[in-house]
This record gives sequence, structure tokens and C-alpha cells, in this order.
Amino acid sequence: MLKRETKDDYLSILSSNRNHKVMEKTLKIVSKIENLRKVEKLVDELSCEHNISADIYGNILIAALEAANNAILHGNKLDENKYVNIAVHLDEHKLRIKIDDEGNGFDYKNVPDPTAPENIENVNGRGIFLMEKLSDRIEFTRNGATVELEFNIK
Repeated sequence: MLKRETKDDYLSILSSNRNHKVMEKTLKIVSKIENLRKVEKLVDELSCEHNISADIYGNILIAALEAANNAILHGNKLDENKYVNIAVHLDEHKLRIKIDDEGNGFDYKNVPDPTAPENIENVNGRGIFLMEKLSDRIEFTRNGATVELEFNIK
């Protein structure tokens, strides 16, 4: 069974067979900070629709918002002519969120440690640290312009 629906800014695809259910959604947002509300709404809907526990929901929400914020602010530099694409893949055991911006990427292997004494008082620089701590797996591709977060949900 394959079901497509368009709701607000999403394209949602639900496919299932007797043994396995898979849900995929995509969201495309303009690079404006206020569009983080749409990312929050997406995570809220996923949580409700798939009975994700409150603890895991909190991790997903914070990590996804950090990734989308980084894409808008650092990747696309708040350029409203550029988009952030968010792809969600959910099966019975895992949720994967892939966030892709139109920027040039960054050196994700050399991000300063926000817990180091010289960085403790810095206002910025904790987003990647939080994403790493809150997700079960994180992967950067396209020179850092794409991040994929994975969460074990069962």
C-alpha cells in the first residue's frame, strides 16, 4: 500500500506491507528563523502519530531544531532565496531525519569543543555537540551541508 498526501508544506508517503511499515515525509522551508516552527510542528506530528516516548521526543525535537537552525543560519546565511530540505524516514525501530542546506558546508571534523574551559562562556557553538549527544547516530555528508540524525525509537 502506498499513500501520498500533501499537507501544508509536507509531502508524506506511507508505505506498508504485512511485515513492515515505513513512513516518509519531506518538508521544504525558506531560510527564515521563524520557519523553525514548521520543523517543530513536523516533530510534534511524528511524535503523536507514532507514539514516540516523551524522552525520545525531546531529544528528537532539540536535535532537529539545532540542525535546521544551523542550516538556515550558517549554511544558507539567512538567504530567503535558499531552502532547507528536511526528509524524515521512520520505520518500526528507527527515525532518521536528514537536513540539507544550499550552503558550501563546513569542516565538521574540527568544531571546537563547547565543554573546553576556553569555550564554556561562548554563547554559540553548542548545536553540533547537542545533536551528537541527543541522537543515536549523526552523519555529515556533502562537506557538512547535509546532516542525518538517527534515533532508536523502540
